[in-house]
Amino acid sequence: MAKGKVGEREMNHEKESDYVKLARETLENYVRTGKKIEVPEWVPPEFKSKRAGVFVSLKKGGMLRGCIGTIGPVRANIAEEIINNAISSGTQDPRFPAVRAEELPELVYSVDVLGKPEKIDSMDQLDVKRYGVIVTSGFRRGLLLPDLEGVDTPQQQVEIALQKAGISRSERYEMERFEVIRHR
Repeated sequence: MAKGKVGEREMNHEKESDYVKLARETLENYVRTGKKIEVPEWVPPEFKSKRAGVFVSLKKGGMLRGCIGTIGPVRANIAEEIINNAISSGTQDPRFPAVRAEELPELVYSVDVLGKPEKIDSMDQLDVKRYGVIVTSGFRRGLLLPDLEGVDTPQQQVEIALQKAGISRSERYEMERFEVIRHR
């Protein structure tokens, strides 16, 4: 790797949020050693005291490389959600092969901490920049995060979420919206 790229990467690491730092360190360690890290001492206290759904997204060359998350909290705290979802995003997203060690320097991370979902009655209550959407029919659920490139209308947002859930547009389904705090 060219020296300039290493310097650029180190500068990006200095600017990254603690959420992204935890996701990156987790995946890098897991890909190199096969072991899941424990919650590090350096994480802020709220990482250990708060619970929320968390999505970890990976991009490589501006294209999605992995995205896995939890709609609501399933672990003891946000730190554990990030650790588990970072590993899953890099190794278990069915759309992509597992991340290889040589790819790690090229990955760009984001971590979305989800707010509490609220039921909505129509797409008129969505704003693709502000709200993500969850669609549910029986046991099938699909989620799409807010403010995604190429998703410009609530109709597109709901259609993609329905596809992810395996729900056809003609079926009855419920919708919920949620806000996120996105960390880069």
